[in-house]
Amino acid sequence: MSNLNQIGLDSQKSAELAQKLNDLLANYSVFYQNVRGYHWNVKGDKFFELHIKFEELYNDLFVKIDEVAERILTLGYAPQHCFSNYLTNSQIQESKEVSDGMKCVGNILASFKQLLTKQRDILQLSGDINDEGTNAQMSDYIREQEKLVWMYSAYLA
Repeated sequence: MSNLNQIGLDSQKSAELAQKLNDLLANYSVFYQNVRGYHWNVKGDKFFELHIKFEELYNDLFVKIDEVAERILTLGYAPQHCFSNYLTNSQIQESKEVSDGMKCVGNILASFKQLLTKQRDILQLSGDINDEGTNAQMSDYIREQEKLVWMYSAYLA
């Protein structure tokens, strides 16, 4: 039993999971800031609808950032908090193009692809170690984001 953490999960596997969650946290944080930029700077004939949708998205990302950080803490580890670390570790890059709504939506779809891939990887590991808390969290995120991918893709079509 000494190889179990405070919530009864394998300590070594929990450390690996926390590392993957910190990577996810970095990606969420850069994505969040990108979407804030889209919300602030989008222009054009689709301004009103995109401005609202981008605000909805960044509010959701804000909640998820907090939930991922708290899950890392629950596993017994520290969430990264320095934006310099986020920029170094995130596969989602800072968006420089923030005023063209269609490009913004394209970047959102590319970001969701990154997040979904990472979350499925985390889901696999959390399932392997019977971590139902992380498993449920990732399953919920995946389900929600797959629907958003469909909706944003339909918008571009």
